[in-house]
Amino acid sequence: MTIAVIDGQGGRMGALLVEAMRRAGIGAPHRVLAIGTNALATSAMLKAGADQGATGANPVIVASRTADLIVGPIGILMADALLGEITPEMAVAVGRSPATKLLLPVNQCSSIVAGTQQLTLAQLIDSAVAQIAALAARG
Repeated sequence: MTIAVIDGQGGRMGALLVEAMRRAGIGAPHRVLAIGTNALATSAMLKAGADQGATGANPVIVASRTADLIVGPIGILMADALLGEITPEMAVAVGRSPATKLLLPVNQCSSIVAGTQQLTLAQLIDSAVAQIAALAARG
């Protein structure tokens, strides 16, 4: 299974996700790709243990075509989210991707997801990693 972790800004959420996946034993044969909207985000996820990384709009588009699972903040589905780092093309690519999408409901940047609880980032990461582990176990 190829897991694409998409993040922007400083890459903190993506790095925490990658670290938590590694601690949970999610590794080979699964491949974790760090896809940053900027070099800082990609670097943070690679330092956290991602197998490979790439930066920018085109890697988001390519990873969206090839990944089995896309993980990231819900903003990766919204043009101009993450303080403008998500281009319309990126949002469309993620939205159209046949990959399963595991989105963290971060209620920031003028977007609020109704029906969600206000969880800390650590709680969101724990929940996401438990779901990633279950999906990875299925293949």
